[in-house]
Amino acid sequence: MPPTVSTALAGSENANTQGLPPLDIDPRLVSDPALRPVAAKLAQGDRLDAGDGLALMNSKDLLGLGALAHAARLAKNGMATYYVLNRQINYSNVCGNRCTFCAFWREQGGEGAYLLSPQEAASVAAEHPDLDLAELHVVGSCHPQLGLDYYCELLRALAAARPEATLKAFTPVEIEHFARKEGISTTEVLERLMAAGLKAMPGGGAEVFSPRVRAELCPSKTSGERWLAISGQAHALGLPTNATMLYGHIETPAERVEHLLALREQQDLSGGFSAFIPLAFHPENTGLGELARTTGLDDLRVTATSRLLLDNFPHIKAYWVMLGPKLAQVALNFGADDLDGTIVEERITHTAGATTAKGMTEEELRHLITSAGFTPVRRDSFYRSLEQE
Repeated sequence: MPPTVSTALAGSENANTQGLPPLDIDPRLVSDPALRPVAAKLAQGDRLDAGDGLALMNSKDLLGLGALAHAARLAKNGMATYYVLNRQINYSNVCGNRCTFCAFWREQGGEGAYLLSPQEAASVAAEHPDLDLAELHVVGSCHPQLGLDYYCELLRALAAARPEATLKAFTPVEIEHFARKEGISTTEVLERLMAAGLKAMPGGGAEVFSPRVRAELCPSKTSGERWLAISGQAHALGLPTNATMLYGHIETPAERVEHLLALREQQDLSGGFSAFIPLAFHPENTGLGELARTTGLDDLRVTATSRLLLDNFPHIKAYWVMLGPKLAQVALNFGADDLDGTIVEERITHTAGATTAKGMTEEELRHLITSAGFTPVRRDSFYRSLEQE
């Protein structure tokens, strides 16, 4: 049986789904007048609201943002910075959603379209047998033809190939797609996948919850309300999940804040989110190719705001694939306490023009952490330490 939400979260020594305690903040480090009331609330242990979120999301006071978010990071996780030995497996890129911001999807039968059989996916998972994988991160697409039996067989094949690795698979968007194809409830889909070996879920497909944004960029995709509801269903069944936000396209600062506060509200209700991952949009090869990439200021601002608004999320990731290793390292001083993992072969962001490596070694990850002055903690999917005593 997979760990329950409570035991999974308890696996991290510093896991905390409660609000932030009063923070030790030097007010001299905050130069933006709009941030000073936010700093005062944090120093008193008061929860931030939408107005505070907008002040954070619009501020150009990088030193002040960092000071506030780092204080929250220290309160949550001290100097510990987590990473996992994981491998991403993308079983197919054939998708009926046709999201404007996605460079990964292909038409069935079109150029570059592919579908891995469960046995082929298992062969990929079995590569690099010397890598002591703790996690297989499995996501793909909303394939118009596949039934739930395929996904259950996929999980069983992966479990047989890597019995030591936790199967973290399928976003809430995929779960709803499976349910529609089968004509059953999303809860039943989750139960059947858990019986086949599912232990945790990634946080993709959240994008930005704003109905305006989704109507323009991904009208066929699961709504924000359903994404949150399916996450809550997973939590109730004992499946820890992650959450994301794709930022840097057509969303407004207010829509970013609304997204974060909706996640915080769901976490208050179900308590099963392990980590939040801000995802910087890469426009190349998408329907939004004319847009510029996010700036370093924006990336660090989103990371810091996420840490401060999501007071009930145990962990914030600096996803090095999208940020680049150097900026991800800086983000550790802006609220992030996790660099994700080795990944081995990332595909989705690289089809959108990412120039980072497709994978990273454990030695490289530990070097990024230690050279930034933090303490590396190798973890499993549930934030339990795997450090050697």
